[in-house]
Amino acid sequence: MSETSSTVVLRIGVSSCLLGQKVRYDRGHKRDRFLTDELDPFVDWVPVCPEVESGLGLPRPTMHLAKNADSVALIETKSGLDHTRTMEAFSRRRVRELRELDLSGYVLKKDSPSCGMARVKVRNEKGMPDRNGIGVFAAILLQALPNLPIEEEGRLHDARLRENFIERIFAFQRLNRLFTGRWTPRQVVAFHTAHKLQLMAHSTNIYRDLGQRVAAVKGLPRSEFRDGYIRDFMTALSKVASPGRNTNVLQHCAGYFKKQLTFGERAELTDLIHDYRKGIVPLVVPLTLIRHFARLYDIDYLKGQYFLDPHPRELMLRNHV
Repeated sequence: MSETSSTVVLRIGVSSCLLGQKVRYDRGHKRDRFLTDELDPFVDWVPVCPEVESGLGLPRPTMHLAKNADSVALIETKSGLDHTRTMEAFSRRRVRELRELDLSGYVLKKDSPSCGMARVKVRNEKGMPDRNGIGVFAAILLQALPNLPIEEEGRLHDARLRENFIERIFAFQRLNRLFTGRWTPRQVVAFHTAHKLQLMAHSTNIYRDLGQRVAAVKGLPRSEFRDGYIRDFMTALSKVASPGRNTNVLQHCAGYFKKQLTFGERAELTDLIHDYRKGIVPLVVPLTLIRHFARLYDIDYLKGQYFLDPHPRELMLRNHV
């Protein structure tokens, strides 16, 4: 690869309270140390607090989502004041601004009536809560930027979901760079080739479909190809790579060395791949040996695969999956 993941800084939207900003209703915060301590060196944050920025102030009354006929309203818990229209108008305006910033991802605050992206409590007509809602701002963000990698900080405590999200934000930035300006079919083929094993680890069906589409890129309308490729590429990566699919890709990688390795080296690599599949060692263990052999035997195809290095090694994400 011409660059390493660790040299790239990404622009990521984030709920302001997760960076330690005291913007919650009680002037508190919900600082997330993975974001502020570990991911921060690789990111330019774009903090947003929909409630403060829409004029609801500090401190402010607590709010909740409530079922309102066929829609959901944002309601002050004690007074019953309805802030839905204000929040929706702000959200549409703010999301238009965010669209111009070339974001590579977004981290939302879980359970928030403005920022929660899933399972937010919605009070039904009897006042009982159901966990089936989406925050008002989050709903507009998700609709306007469907390809953008978006997660809640709570889900990022899961090692596999965390690794998947970070993998997606770096991949999305590379996609945006590819399709900025006057891209060529040759550039598309090179990009796709470098991501083949990564795609294979997430979705073999989309991997095959995208390969066929790339082979026909010269005969397709440019905007149609670009939009479809971005959509399907990000859809594939949103499917968390399972140990089984990762194992298939690791075995595929091992096939590139079968003529060079000694019997002992082949046995060692095979054992590590099997140990990974059984959950005895993390993914980083067989990957480290594959990277070593790729360099040692100068296997250009493997050295150019983002599957081996989809994000900065300093984050040590694959030490835990």
